[in-house]
Amino acid sequence: MDQFDWKQLLNPEFYILLELGGIKIGLYVVLFIVFAETGLLAGFFLPGDSLLFLCGIYSELLMKEISTGNDFLNVVLLASLISLMGVFGNMIGYWFGKKSGNYLYKREDSFFFKKKYLYQSQDFFEKYGSKAIVFARFLPIFRTFAPVIAGIVSMDRKKFMFYNILGSVLWSFTMIFAGHYLYELFLSQFNIDLKHYIEYIVIGIVLFTTVPVLWKLLKKRVHLE
Repeated sequence: MDQFDWKQLLNPEFYILLELGGIKIGLYVVLFIVFAETGLLAGFFLPGDSLLFLCGIYSELLMKEISTGNDFLNVVLLASLISLMGVFGNMIGYWFGKKSGNYLYKREDSFFFKKKYLYQSQDFFEKYGSKAIVFARFLPIFRTFAPVIAGIVSMDRKKFMFYNILGSVLWSFTMIFAGHYLYELFLSQFNIDLKHYIEYIVIGIVLFTTVPVLWKLLKKRVHLE
């Protein structure tokens, strides 16, 4: 039996290929992670965009047990399930924000909770308003706290649900379809198997999604100083 390496927890491929007693449970783990990112307020350190992109690459494996028999429909079903969990997660985050009020601003930092991310998400929400619920889906950290902020500021529930569903659908379908069809394109046209370059793909997606955010935050800090 291979020795467990804690670094694997930062590798989205680890979750997709996870087995329990010889049974592949990757799909269920992925669905839980998507929910946990917002529903449990503990997902800011979990792989998000890169996980969904890899889900597109490994869609055949993930959907093996519940396959529709059609490749396109399998990808649609996978994206729909993930989108649904994203909607539920945001709903829990919104509910928690609405019930807790300003409690989170007084809460001490822990491994699963960082107050600075809450303040950054608040600034992000104030800048983009309702659309922040959609934009936040594509941004690490912000997608964890944006629905909570929406609850704290008592955003209209119907408006929140509209942007919640829209953002979740756009996020899941965009990332999963991109992963699935880019994988097929590179394999058929260039004979390149993207599964051999997972580490580079993950690093690329992380940089693409986080660098713009970090740059804006840095500019804002410099401006304030």
